[in-house]
Amino acid sequence: MNRSRARKVTIDPVVPRQITRDEFARISDLLHRRTGILLAPGKETLVMGRLDKRLRQLGVGTYGEYLRLLHTTGDELGVAIDALTTNETYFFREPQHFDFLRAVVAPEARGSRPLRVWSAAGSTGEEAYTVAMVLADAMPGRPWEVVATDISTGVLRTAKQGVYPLTAAARIPDALLRKYCRRGRDEYDGLMAVSRDLRNRVRFMRANLLDDLTGLGRFDVIMLRNVMIYFDTDTKITLVRRLADMLVPGGHLVVSHSESLHGIAPQTVRMTQPSIYQRVRTDDE
Repeated sequence: MNRSRARKVTIDPVVPRQITRDEFARISDLLHRRTGILLAPGKETLVMGRLDKRLRQLGVGTYGEYLRLLHTTGDELGVAIDALTTNETYFFREPQHFDFLRAVVAPEARGSRPLRVWSAAGSTGEEAYTVAMVLADAMPGRPWEVVATDISTGVLRTAKQGVYPLTAAARIPDALLRKYCRRGRDEYDGLMAVSRDLRNRVRFMRANLLDDLTGLGRFDVIMLRNVMIYFDTDTKITLVRRLADMLVPGGHLVVSHSESLHGIAPQTVRMTQPSIYQRVRTDDE
């Protein structure tokens, strides 16, 4: 009787396209000029990991060819920016900031003007929805507005949907979770959704922080958390000064606990507590 031998099949691993030093420098320069984000030498593996799949989808053989595509196809530049920007976030990240909103900012709101908060790098929406939960709970019957912006169209699609893995609920206080979130059923099992009423009170839009965004108006609170770590000093100085001008007198600029405005903050703002800065009221305001 003949015995067939199992044939051993060897599958070649997918080898990422290699990026040259010059190609990396050109991609880094393009990203910096368009977004302010600085990719320092040593991040070559990150770039290859984020872009290699896209090069394969397009049938592009080298990063040099891809760079030519970036300079000639506007939509592709947006795809590359989406891939290269980091979007790690979660609900109630650095909870002391939301305690500050509840304990200090909300009680100070006066008159009929809405209290306005800007999530300046809103990513997939967790920060903006956290703000909305806190304000809705702390300011029942009083006007408020949350605006959230990001440069990535991909994360904004997720943010607008307001649907997240059920595990994302772990840091949301139980009372707020029951009030403002809905657990998915059937085909949505394992997911949760921010309630429609809350979603309708948060406005998401694409925006580049390097652009003139004064058209958004002025805010009582601007949250610029975990963003400046990607910028060089000159970009930080320019950005902070522009955002400080978009605060109402007495308004607050909130950065991450791992960040500081020491040496870059304009004279119009002062630190009131770690990671929280306030626009100083002048005599004519």
